[in-house]
Amino acid sequence: MTVTGRRDRVLAALTALSGALLLAVLLGRGALRDAGFNSHGALADAFLHGRLWVERCPEIDCAVFEGRTYIIFPPLPALLLTPFVALFGFPGFKGLVLLGLGLSALSLLAWSRIFRALEVERGQALWLLAALAFASPLYQVTLRSDGVWFFSQTVGFLMMTLSLWAVICRSSLPLAGLFVGLAFLCRQMAIFYPLFLLVLALPRGRPLLANPASVAKSAMLAGLFVAAAIAVYCAYNAARFGSPFETGYAFIHNPGQDSFIWRRITEGGLFSRDYLLFNTLYLFLQGIHFEFGGPRLTELVGFDKAGTALLVASPWLLLAFYARLDRVFAAGAATIAVIAGITLFYHSNGAEQIATQRYALDWLPILIVLMVRGERPPAFAALPILVTWGVVANLAVVTLLALYRL
Repeated sequence: MTVTGRRDRVLAALTALSGALLLAVLLGRGALRDAGFNSHGALADAFLHGRLWVERCPEIDCAVFEGRTYIIFPPLPALLLTPFVALFGFPGFKGLVLLGLGLSALSLLAWSRIFRALEVERGQALWLLAALAFASPLYQVTLRSDGVWFFSQTVGFLMMTLSLWAVICRSSLPLAGLFVGLAFLCRQMAIFYPLFLLVLALPRGRPLLANPASVAKSAMLAGLFVAAAIAVYCAYNAARFGSPFETGYAFIHNPGQDSFIWRRITEGGLFSRDYLLFNTLYLFLQGIHFEFGGPRLTELVGFDKAGTALLVASPWLLLAFYARLDRVFAAGAATIAVIAGITLFYHSNGAEQIATQRYALDWLPILIVLMVRGERPPAFAALPILVTWGVVANLAVVTLLALYRL
Protein backbone atom coordinates (compact mmCIF):
# COMPACT_ATOMS: atom_id res chain seq x y z
CA MET A 1 0.00 0.00 0.00
CA THR A 2 1.29 3.47 -0.88
CA VAL A 3 1.88 6.22 1.65
CA THR A 4 -1.10 8.09 0.21
CA GLY A 5 -3.27 5.01 0.58
CA ARG A 6 -2.30 4.62 4.24
CA ARG A 7 -3.01 8.29 4.90
CA ASP A 8 -6.41 8.01 3.29
CA ARG A 9 -7.21 4.99 5.45
CA VAL A 10 -6.32 6.95 8.58
CA LEU A 11 -8.49 9.84 7.39
CA ALA A 12 -11.34 7.46 6.58
CA ALA A 13 -11.16 5.95 10.07
CA LEU A 14 -11.13 9.39 11.69
CA THR A 15 -14.06 10.54 9.57
CA ALA A 16 -16.04 7.38 10.30
CA LEU A 17 -15.49 7.75 14.06
CA SER A 18 -16.38 11.46 14.03
CA GLY A 19 -19.42 10.80 11.86
CA ALA A 20 -20.61 8.06 14.21
CA LEU A 21 -20.34 10.44 17.17
CA LEU A 22 -22.21 13.16 15.28
CA LEU A 23 -24.93 10.66 14.43
CA ALA A 24 -25.14 9.69 18.10
CA VAL A 25 -25.59 13.36 19.02
CA LEU A 26 -28.40 13.64 16.47
CA LEU A 27 -30.13 10.50 17.73
CA GLY A 28 -29.73 11.66 21.33
CA ARG A 29 -31.27 15.03 20.59
CA GLY A 30 -34.12 13.38 18.74
CA ALA A 31 -34.82 10.95 21.58
CA LEU A 32 -34.31 13.27 24.54
CA ARG A 33 -34.65 16.96 23.59
CA ASP A 34 -37.31 17.19 20.91
CA ALA A 35 -40.12 19.20 22.53
CA GLY A 36 -42.31 18.94 19.44
CA PHE A 37 -43.30 22.60 19.80
CA ASN A 38 -42.83 23.54 16.15
CA SER A 39 -44.73 26.10 14.08
CA HIS A 40 -45.27 23.57 11.30
CA GLY A 41 -46.82 21.24 13.85
CA ALA A 42 -49.11 24.02 15.04
CA LEU A 43 -50.13 24.72 11.44
CA ALA A 44 -50.74 21.02 10.84
CA ASP A 45 -53.02 21.02 13.88
CA ALA A 46 -54.82 24.07 12.46
CA PHE A 47 -55.32 22.30 9.12
CA LEU A 48 -56.80 19.33 10.92
CA HIS A 49 -59.27 21.70 12.60
CA GLY A 50 -60.19 23.45 9.35
CA ARG A 51 -58.21 26.63 10.04
CA LEU A 52 -55.39 28.50 8.29
CA TRP A 53 -54.36 30.36 11.43
CA VAL A 54 -52.90 29.14 14.70
CA GLU A 55 -54.12 29.91 18.17
CA ARG A 56 -50.71 31.19 19.23
CA CYS A 57 -47.22 31.41 17.78
CA PRO A 58 -45.02 28.54 19.02
CA GLU A 59 -41.84 30.25 17.78
CA ILE A 60 -40.95 33.70 16.44
CA ASP A 61 -41.57 34.92 12.87
CA CYS A 62 -45.34 34.65 12.85
CA ALA A 63 -47.62 37.15 11.14
CA VAL A 64 -50.47 38.91 12.91
CA PHE A 65 -53.23 39.99 10.51
CA GLU A 66 -56.70 41.19 11.45
CA GLY A 67 -56.32 39.78 14.95
CA ARG A 68 -55.24 36.29 13.86
CA THR A 69 -51.84 34.65 14.01
CA TYR A 70 -50.43 32.96 10.91
CA ILE A 71 -47.37 30.85 10.18
CA ILE A 72 -45.65 32.76 7.39
CA PHE A 73 -43.76 29.85 5.86
CA PRO A 74 -44.95 27.78 2.84
CA PRO A 75 -47.30 24.95 3.82
CA LEU A 76 -45.81 21.68 2.53
CA PRO A 77 -43.80 20.81 5.70
CA ALA A 78 -46.97 21.31 7.75
CA LEU A 79 -48.94 19.07 5.38
CA LEU A 80 -46.23 16.44 5.79
CA LEU A 81 -46.72 16.58 9.55
CA THR A 82 -50.52 16.29 9.51
CA PRO A 83 -50.68 12.47 9.85
CA PHE A 84 -48.27 12.55 12.79
CA VAL A 85 -50.14 15.39 14.51
CA ALA A 86 -53.44 13.62 13.82
CA LEU A 87 -52.09 10.51 15.52
CA PHE A 88 -50.20 12.06 18.45
CA GLY A 89 -51.73 15.55 18.74
CA PHE A 90 -49.92 18.87 19.09
CA PRO A 91 -47.46 19.14 20.68
CA GLY A 92 -47.79 15.45 21.45
CA PHE A 93 -45.70 14.45 18.44
CA LYS A 94 -42.06 14.68 19.53
CA GLY A 95 -40.35 13.02 16.61
CA LEU A 96 -39.42 16.02 14.48
CA VAL A 97 -35.66 15.51 14.72
CA LEU A 98 -35.94 11.80 14.01
CA LEU A 99 -38.30 12.55 11.13
CA GLY A 100 -35.78 15.08 9.84
CA LEU A 101 -33.11 12.39 10.09
CA GLY A 102 -35.24 10.09 7.96
CA LEU A 103 -35.73 12.81 5.34
CA SER A 104 -32.00 13.55 5.25
CA ALA A 105 -31.27 9.84 4.90
CA LEU A 106 -33.54 9.81 1.84
CA SER A 107 -31.59 12.78 0.47
CA LEU A 108 -28.32 10.88 0.91
CA LEU A 109 -29.82 7.82 -0.79
CA ALA A 110 -30.85 9.98 -3.75
CA TRP A 111 -27.36 11.47 -3.91
CA SER A 112 -25.80 8.01 -3.96
CA ARG A 113 -27.89 7.28 -7.06
CA ILE A 114 -26.91 10.61 -8.61
CA PHE A 115 -23.20 9.95 -8.04
CA ARG A 116 -23.55 6.52 -9.59
CA ALA A 117 -25.35 7.91 -12.63
CA LEU A 118 -22.62 10.55 -13.04
CA GLU A 119 -20.00 7.77 -12.84
CA VAL A 120 -18.34 9.07 -9.71
CA GLU A 121 -15.78 6.53 -8.52
CA ARG A 122 -17.08 4.59 -5.50
CA GLY A 123 -14.44 5.82 -3.06
CA GLN A 124 -15.02 9.45 -4.00
CA ALA A 125 -18.78 8.94 -3.79
CA LEU A 126 -18.43 7.66 -0.22
CA TRP A 127 -16.35 10.69 0.72
CA LEU A 128 -18.93 13.01 -0.82
CA LEU A 129 -21.77 11.31 1.03
CA ALA A 130 -19.84 11.67 4.30
CA ALA A 131 -19.29 15.34 3.46
CA LEU A 132 -22.98 15.91 2.83
CA ALA A 133 -24.03 14.05 5.95
CA PHE A 134 -21.57 15.52 8.45
CA ALA A 135 -19.68 18.45 6.89
CA SER A 136 -22.41 20.48 5.22
CA PRO A 137 -25.36 22.63 6.37
CA LEU A 138 -27.55 19.52 6.05
CA TYR A 139 -26.27 18.15 9.36
CA GLN A 140 -27.06 21.26 11.37
CA VAL A 141 -30.58 21.71 9.95
CA THR A 142 -31.28 18.03 10.60
CA LEU A 143 -29.97 18.33 14.15
CA ARG A 144 -32.39 21.19 14.78
CA SER A 145 -35.38 19.92 12.81
CA ASP A 146 -37.58 20.64 15.81
CA GLY A 147 -37.35 24.30 14.72
CA VAL A 148 -39.63 25.56 11.97
CA TRP A 149 -36.85 27.04 9.82
CA PHE A 150 -34.68 23.95 9.94
CA PHE A 151 -37.45 21.45 9.27
CA SER A 152 -38.44 23.49 6.20
CA GLN A 153 -34.92 23.22 4.88
CA THR A 154 -34.68 19.50 5.57
CA VAL A 155 -37.82 18.89 3.51
CA GLY A 156 -36.85 21.43 0.86
CA PHE A 157 -33.36 19.97 0.39
CA LEU A 158 -34.87 16.54 -0.23
CA MET A 159 -37.23 17.90 -2.87
CA MET A 160 -34.48 19.87 -4.62
CA THR A 161 -32.27 16.79 -4.60
CA LEU A 162 -35.08 14.69 -6.08
CA SER A 163 -35.55 17.22 -8.88
CA LEU A 164 -31.91 16.61 -9.88
CA TRP A 165 -32.33 12.85 -9.44
CA ALA A 166 -35.34 12.92 -11.78
CA VAL A 167 -33.26 14.48 -14.57
CA ILE A 168 -29.97 12.66 -14.02
CA CYS A 169 -31.24 9.21 -13.09
CA ARG A 170 -34.67 9.08 -14.73
CA SER A 171 -34.24 11.50 -17.65
CA SER A 172 -37.65 12.93 -16.76
CA LEU A 173 -38.04 16.69 -16.88
CA PRO A 174 -41.77 16.51 -15.96
CA LEU A 175 -40.92 14.52 -12.81
CA ALA A 176 -38.27 17.10 -11.99
CA GLY A 177 -40.93 19.79 -12.39
CA LEU A 178 -43.11 18.00 -9.84
CA PHE A 179 -40.30 18.00 -7.29
CA VAL A 180 -39.45 21.65 -8.00
CA GLY A 181 -43.08 22.50 -7.30
CA LEU A 182 -42.94 20.62 -4.00
CA ALA A 183 -39.61 22.27 -3.14
CA PHE A 184 -41.16 25.68 -3.84
CA LEU A 185 -43.85 24.91 -1.27
CA CYS A 186 -41.02 24.55 1.27
CA ARG A 187 -38.45 27.10 0.09
CA GLN A 188 -39.44 29.80 -2.39
CA MET A 189 -35.93 29.97 -3.90
CA ALA A 190 -36.55 26.64 -5.60
CA ILE A 191 -38.51 28.54 -8.24
CA PHE A 192 -35.20 29.30 -10.01
CA TYR A 193 -34.28 25.62 -10.51
CA PRO A 194 -36.13 25.02 -13.83
CA LEU A 195 -33.53 26.93 -15.89
CA PHE A 196 -30.74 24.66 -14.69
CA LEU A 197 -32.82 21.50 -14.94
CA LEU A 198 -33.85 22.27 -18.51
CA VAL A 199 -30.25 22.72 -19.66
CA LEU A 200 -29.13 19.70 -17.63
CA ALA A 201 -31.79 17.57 -19.32
CA LEU A 202 -30.55 18.37 -22.84
CA PRO A 203 -28.34 15.63 -24.35
CA ARG A 204 -24.68 16.51 -24.17
CA GLY A 205 -23.05 17.45 -27.44
CA ARG A 206 -26.28 18.38 -29.19
CA PRO A 207 -27.27 21.94 -30.11
CA LEU A 208 -29.69 23.59 -27.73
CA LEU A 209 -32.50 23.45 -30.30
CA ALA A 210 -31.67 20.08 -31.89
CA ASN A 211 -35.17 18.75 -31.14
CA PRO A 212 -37.29 21.77 -30.22
CA ALA A 213 -40.67 19.98 -30.26
CA SER A 214 -39.56 17.30 -27.78
CA VAL A 215 -37.84 19.84 -25.55
CA ALA A 216 -40.88 22.12 -25.60
CA LYS A 217 -43.25 19.26 -24.69
CA SER A 218 -41.13 18.14 -21.71
CA ALA A 219 -40.66 21.72 -20.57
CA MET A 220 -44.40 22.42 -20.76
CA LEU A 221 -45.25 19.31 -18.75
CA ALA A 222 -42.67 20.25 -16.14
CA GLY A 223 -43.97 23.81 -16.16
CA LEU A 224 -47.50 22.63 -15.40
CA PHE A 225 -46.36 21.15 -12.08
CA VAL A 226 -44.44 24.31 -11.19
CA ALA A 227 -47.38 26.50 -12.20
CA ALA A 228 -49.71 24.35 -10.10
CA ALA A 229 -47.49 24.82 -7.06
CA ILE A 230 -47.40 28.58 -7.62
CA ALA A 231 -51.20 28.62 -7.96
CA VAL A 232 -51.60 26.69 -4.72
CA TYR A 233 -49.29 29.09 -2.90
CA CYS A 234 -51.03 32.16 -4.32
CA ALA A 235 -54.44 30.78 -3.33
CA TYR A 236 -53.09 30.01 0.15
CA ASN A 237 -51.81 33.59 0.48
CA ALA A 238 -55.07 35.07 -0.78
CA ALA A 239 -57.09 33.03 1.68
CA ARG A 240 -54.91 34.27 4.54
CA PHE A 241 -54.06 37.86 3.67
CA GLY A 242 -56.41 38.84 0.86
CA SER A 243 -53.68 39.01 -1.78
CA PRO A 244 -52.07 36.16 -3.76
CA PHE A 245 -48.66 37.83 -3.52
CA GLU A 246 -48.69 38.64 0.20
CA THR A 247 -46.75 35.93 2.02
CA GLY A 248 -47.19 37.42 5.49
CA TYR A 249 -43.72 38.88 5.84
CA ALA A 250 -45.22 42.37 5.85
CA PHE A 251 -47.08 41.46 9.04
CA ILE A 252 -44.27 39.73 10.95
CA HIS A 253 -44.67 40.15 14.69
CA ASN A 254 -41.25 39.41 16.16
CA PRO A 255 -41.26 39.70 19.95
CA GLY A 256 -37.47 39.96 20.24
CA GLN A 257 -37.35 43.76 20.19
CA ASP A 258 -33.84 43.83 21.63
CA SER A 259 -32.43 41.69 18.81
CA PHE A 260 -30.57 42.91 15.75
CA ILE A 261 -33.05 40.99 13.56
CA TRP A 262 -35.96 43.03 14.93
CA ARG A 263 -34.05 46.25 14.35
CA ARG A 264 -33.20 45.24 10.81
CA ILE A 265 -36.80 44.40 9.94
CA THR A 266 -38.25 47.57 11.49
CA GLU A 267 -35.50 49.99 10.45
CA GLY A 268 -34.06 48.56 7.25
CA GLY A 269 -36.74 46.26 5.88
CA LEU A 270 -36.62 42.62 4.79
CA PHE A 271 -34.14 43.38 2.01
CA SER A 272 -31.48 46.07 2.00
CA ARG A 273 -28.00 46.67 0.61
CA ASP A 274 -26.99 47.47 4.19
CA TYR A 275 -26.93 43.71 4.86
CA LEU A 276 -24.65 42.87 1.93
CA LEU A 277 -21.26 43.20 3.64
CA PHE A 278 -22.34 41.24 6.72
CA ASN A 279 -23.89 38.41 4.72
CA THR A 280 -21.02 38.21 2.22
CA LEU A 281 -18.31 38.04 4.88
CA TYR A 282 -20.20 35.37 6.80
CA LEU A 283 -20.81 33.32 3.66
CA PHE A 284 -17.20 33.32 2.45
CA LEU A 285 -14.71 34.48 5.12
CA GLN A 286 -15.95 34.30 8.72
CA GLY A 287 -14.14 31.58 10.65
CA ILE A 288 -15.37 29.49 13.57
CA HIS A 289 -15.84 32.11 16.27
CA PHE A 290 -16.10 31.41 19.99
CA GLU A 291 -16.77 34.17 22.48
CA PHE A 292 -14.82 34.43 25.74
CA GLY A 293 -15.68 36.38 28.87
CA GLY A 294 -14.60 36.86 32.45
CA PRO A 295 -12.06 39.36 33.78
CA ARG A 296 -9.20 37.60 31.95
CA LEU A 297 -11.23 36.49 28.90
CA THR A 298 -10.65 32.85 29.79
CA GLU A 299 -14.25 31.68 30.15
CA LEU A 300 -16.03 30.27 27.10
CA VAL A 301 -19.37 32.09 27.18
CA GLY A 302 -20.80 31.90 23.70
CA PHE A 303 -20.62 31.03 20.05
CA ASP A 304 -21.31 33.20 17.02
CA LYS A 305 -24.89 32.31 16.11
CA ALA A 306 -24.51 33.99 12.70
CA GLY A 307 -22.52 30.94 11.71
CA THR A 308 -19.29 30.08 9.95
CA ALA A 309 -18.27 30.64 6.35
CA LEU A 310 -19.22 27.80 4.04
CA LEU A 311 -15.67 27.38 2.73
CA VAL A 312 -14.35 27.15 6.29
CA ALA A 313 -16.89 24.64 7.59
CA SER A 314 -17.17 22.72 4.28
CA PRO A 315 -13.82 23.21 2.51
CA TRP A 316 -14.47 20.23 0.22
CA LEU A 317 -16.69 22.56 -1.81
CA LEU A 318 -13.53 24.32 -3.02
CA LEU A 319 -13.18 21.47 -5.50
CA ALA A 320 -16.09 22.99 -7.43
CA PHE A 321 -13.45 25.38 -8.77
CA TYR A 322 -12.45 22.56 -11.14
CA ALA A 323 -15.96 22.08 -12.56
CA ARG A 324 -16.21 21.45 -16.29
CA LEU A 325 -17.00 24.67 -18.15
CA ASP A 326 -19.88 24.20 -20.57
CA ARG A 327 -23.50 25.29 -21.00
CA VAL A 328 -24.62 23.23 -17.99
CA PHE A 329 -22.04 25.02 -15.86
CA ALA A 330 -23.21 28.38 -17.19
CA ALA A 331 -26.85 27.59 -16.36
CA GLY A 332 -25.93 26.26 -12.92
CA ALA A 333 -23.66 29.20 -12.10
CA ALA A 334 -26.37 31.64 -13.18
CA THR A 335 -28.98 29.91 -11.02
CA ILE A 336 -26.65 29.85 -8.01
CA ALA A 337 -25.79 33.52 -8.53
CA VAL A 338 -29.46 34.52 -8.57
CA ILE A 339 -30.39 32.52 -5.44
CA ALA A 340 -27.28 33.44 -3.46
CA GLY A 341 -27.39 37.03 -4.67
CA ILE A 342 -30.93 37.55 -3.41
CA THR A 343 -30.15 36.09 0.01
CA LEU A 344 -27.08 38.34 0.39
CA PHE A 345 -29.50 41.30 0.61
CA TYR A 346 -31.84 39.54 3.04
CA HIS A 347 -32.16 40.76 6.62
CA SER A 348 -30.94 37.43 8.04
CA ASN A 349 -28.15 35.17 6.87
CA GLY A 350 -29.70 32.27 8.79
CA ALA A 351 -29.26 33.84 12.23
CA GLU A 352 -29.57 30.89 14.61
CA GLN A 353 -27.06 28.57 12.98
CA ILE A 354 -23.98 26.76 14.17
CA ALA A 355 -20.76 26.27 12.20
CA THR A 356 -22.45 26.64 8.82
CA GLN A 357 -24.39 28.88 6.44
CA ARG A 358 -27.71 27.12 6.09
CA TYR A 359 -29.18 29.25 3.28
CA ALA A 360 -26.55 27.69 1.03
CA LEU A 361 -28.70 24.55 1.02
CA ASP A 362 -30.96 26.32 -1.48
CA TRP A 363 -28.25 26.14 -4.16
CA LEU A 364 -25.84 23.53 -2.83
CA PRO A 365 -27.39 20.64 -4.83
CA ILE A 366 -26.63 22.47 -8.08
CA LEU A 367 -23.05 23.17 -7.01
CA ILE A 368 -22.41 19.52 -6.15
CA VAL A 369 -23.67 18.36 -9.55
CA LEU A 370 -21.40 20.88 -11.27
CA MET A 371 -18.49 19.72 -9.13
CA VAL A 372 -18.73 16.01 -9.99
CA ARG A 373 -19.76 16.11 -13.65
CA GLY A 374 -17.16 14.71 -16.03
CA GLU A 375 -13.70 13.45 -15.22
CA ARG A 376 -12.43 14.48 -11.82
CA PRO A 377 -9.07 16.33 -11.95
CA PRO A 378 -5.99 15.39 -9.86
CA ALA A 379 -7.06 18.01 -7.31
CA PHE A 380 -9.74 15.57 -6.13
CA ALA A 381 -6.96 13.70 -4.35
CA ALA A 382 -7.45 16.35 -1.64
CA LEU A 383 -11.07 15.27 -1.08
CA PRO A 384 -10.33 12.99 1.93
CA ILE A 385 -8.44 15.62 3.92
CA LEU A 386 -10.96 18.36 3.10
CA VAL A 387 -13.90 16.20 4.16
CA THR A 388 -12.11 15.00 7.30
CA TRP A 389 -11.43 18.57 8.35
CA GLY A 390 -15.10 19.51 7.91
CA VAL A 391 -16.40 16.50 9.85
CA VAL A 392 -13.89 16.77 12.71
CA ALA A 393 -14.38 20.53 13.03
CA ASN A 394 -18.14 20.04 13.13
CA LEU A 395 -17.77 17.43 15.87
CA ALA A 396 -15.46 19.72 17.86
CA VAL A 397 -17.97 22.59 17.74
CA VAL A 398 -20.94 20.40 18.64
CA THR A 399 -19.00 18.83 21.52
CA LEU A 400 -17.91 22.17 22.98
CA LEU A 401 -21.42 23.58 22.75
CA ALA A 402 -22.76 20.53 24.59
CA LEU A 403 -20.07 20.57 27.29
CA TYR A 404 -20.47 24.28 28.00
CA ARG A 405 -24.25 24.26 27.47
CA LEU A 406 -24.05 27.13 24.99
